[in-house]
Amino acid sequence: MPLSFCIVDDDASARRMLQHIIEDSGLGEVTGTAESGQEGIALILSETPDIVLMDLLMPDQDGIETILSLQAQGCRSKFVMISQIENGDMVSRAYKSGIEFFIRKPINKIEVESVLYKVNERYAMGRYLDEIKLTLGKLEGLQFGLPQLPPGKRTVKEIVQPILMNMGMISENGSRDIITIMELAVAEGNSGSLPSLKELYERTAAKYRPVPAEAAKEVKAIEQRLRRALAAGLTSLASIGLTDYGNPKFEHYAPLYFDFEEVRLKMKEIEQGRDSGKVKVNIKKFLQVLHLEVLEGLGR
Repeated sequence: MPLSFCIVDDDASARRMLQHIIEDSGLGEVTGTAESGQEGIALILSETPDIVLMDLLMPDQDGIETILSLQAQGCRSKFVMISQIENGDMVSRAYKSGIEFFIRKPINKIEVESVLYKVNERYAMGRYLDEIKLTLGKLEGLQFGLPQLPPGKRTVKEIVQPILMNMGMISENGSRDIITIMELAVAEGNSGSLPSLKELYERTAAKYRPVPAEAAKEVKAIEQRLRRALAAGLTSLASIGLTDYGNPKFEHYAPLYFDFEEVRLKMKEIEQGRDSGKVKVNIKKFLQVLHLEVLEGLGR
């Protein structure tokens, strides 16, 4: 069954061009088009397409606002953003809203086909993996008559380790600190919010070093280990992005866990074979995002 597409763009010629590319290339079927954010919301909720091509800048509301509104109303379509803008903050915001890829204007047939083939492949793979998980879940429940484990039974460590591994930082000493910080944060029971970095460091140090004088020295060491671990993760993701900008790991983790401007700067440094020492890591942001992912993984 071919994938269904909707196109939301205030430029009529862009809508026509995208529709021709999708249908002429056999990528899928365009089930509807809209020229504004509000019209697009009504269309997409009605048609429930597999994939939506969304213009970033539109007269009534921008594409990011439109996507967030759709997601809040239960929309599960995959989104591809269309834009002339290459501003780092806007790109970062777009990826955080859940888009899969960017298509840059003016529209290029080869780029559109390349991007949408990747989206199609990822959509098909996601659907295939969902079917496998469903089958395995049923088999687990049947094996030896054992009941299926309810969601949210994983430990904090089991959730965090694969994330750190995907970012290429699991071998860093700071990965142990990150796991400990998450375990302490979850034990506190603060929904979605974290204490200050100073408080997190102090609690972690106290767990390692019960003697106050030793714990005080450990606080600085924890911060240094975290910075090195995050720097390693940033470098790993930037290297992946240079090789394949559409790599799922890069697209998910780079803009979500790091400031995208810093990611771009690190990519530039790697490309030029130098290290300026100017790239910074935002520890608070990293831990906040990770905390939210952990809570989601625990079913909270």
